[in-house]
Amino acid sequence: MKLQFLGGTGTVTGSRYLLSDDKHRLLVDCGMYQGVKTLRRRNWARFPVEPSTINAVVLTHAHIDHSGYLPALVKNGFRGKIYCTKGTHELCKILLPDAGYLQEEDAKYAYRKKFSKHEHPEPLFTEKDAREALKYFESLHFHETFEPVKGLEVTFTPAGHILGSSCVHVHNKETDRTIVFSGDVGRQNDIIMRPPEPIARANILVCESTYGDRKHGEVDPEAELTEIITRTAGRGGIVLIPAFAVGRAQMLLYVVHKLMTEEKIPRLPVFLNSPMAIHATEIFCRHHKEHKLTPEDCHLIDQNTKFVRKVEESIELNSVRYPCVIISASGMASGGRVLHHLKTLLPNERNSIVFAGFQAPGTRGDALVNGAESVKIHGEYWLVRADVFNLDSLSAHGDYEEILEWLGQGKLKPEKVYVTHGEMVASDVMRKRIRERFGWDAEVPELFKEVNV
Repeated sequence: MKLQFLGGTGTVTGSRYLLSDDKHRLLVDCGMYQGVKTLRRRNWARFPVEPSTINAVVLTHAHIDHSGYLPALVKNGFRGKIYCTKGTHELCKILLPDAGYLQEEDAKYAYRKKFSKHEHPEPLFTEKDAREALKYFESLHFHETFEPVKGLEVTFTPAGHILGSSCVHVHNKETDRTIVFSGDVGRQNDIIMRPPEPIARANILVCESTYGDRKHGEVDPEAELTEIITRTAGRGGIVLIPAFAVGRAQMLLYVVHKLMTEEKIPRLPVFLNSPMAIHATEIFCRHHKEHKLTPEDCHLIDQNTKFVRKVEESIELNSVRYPCVIISASGMASGGRVLHHLKTLLPNERNSIVFAGFQAPGTRGDALVNGAESVKIHGEYWLVRADVFNLDSLSAHGDYEEILEWLGQGKLKPEKVYVTHGEMVASDVMRKRIRERFGWDAEVPELFKEVNV
């Protein structure tokens, strides 16, 4: 059997891995490229293999950089099943149609502003395409073994990153060999998610390296948020938190309300301005057995958050001038309603902007946390006078030490480790750390490299 790296190499986005033999093709993850334009352009390239020849897709989790290309895959001829966990399926029901809607809006905007080289720019896929792709989904429980293609048994184990996130274990019955894809690995002591389950066996391991070259801050994130929110409210400002709609938004809502209940910060209005994040929060509360929050904790979030659902309500919120906390997507400020808040809040030194996770190179979030004096939004440059923070201790990704700790918890002795899903330096540093810690043969594969497994 062969493994080919169709994405997720040299970057933290576009994860796609192809397992194949003479008769079958199994795709693990089918992500969109995000970030800088040179990466985004890859989404428009012809898919490396004919979609109609792929028998099945297995997803590690719902984030767009792992699932977002699925509507285009189906649009271009894929007709197999898409397998994932129950939580991933529910999240994809909101994430994929939203991605299609944004593709359509981007195409319309490009047409209006005439900045596309095409006379009539088209979306990569539409909301309708995304809903069509959802018809091919089949969801399973963690630890439930299934056979997506003949001879390959697959099992999901919890990865602790977001709701439904999993490591994908692929066992070849004929050779008795197992390949494990880590997906995105969560924290050992996340505020709301349980730690990733140790891996029992893997002949070949494909491991992420988002934070392969760094550790998260040692500062208590609750203490950091306490100081930022208290200081900002004290000067009459607004705290805006660009947050990933799935995972971080729910964690931030919990922490902010917890700090208010403990009287560590003043009681302020808390707005969640992201229809996708609102739906994700509802799903999160329904799946409370998968995370640390109790039904009572979920009720606290629900009762004390002002959910901003309609466009008119979002526009009205943009005119608010009293101290409050606004949580809005996207987490890297690459699109969505948060952009309108940034235009309003960035130029005022009373306000604070708080990022809560990895900022991919080329995104507005990356520019802001690295001290940009102005950022371009909707064709105009906006001065940055507000305070900008990046609390990477709130990230949903394990840092290199946490991932090494996780790898050491099982009885692993893989023949080979392929380090992926990281910027070039991060992946190479992770490769070295794996070799030094365990003595395993680790390699950072190049894009489209094919290996025997």
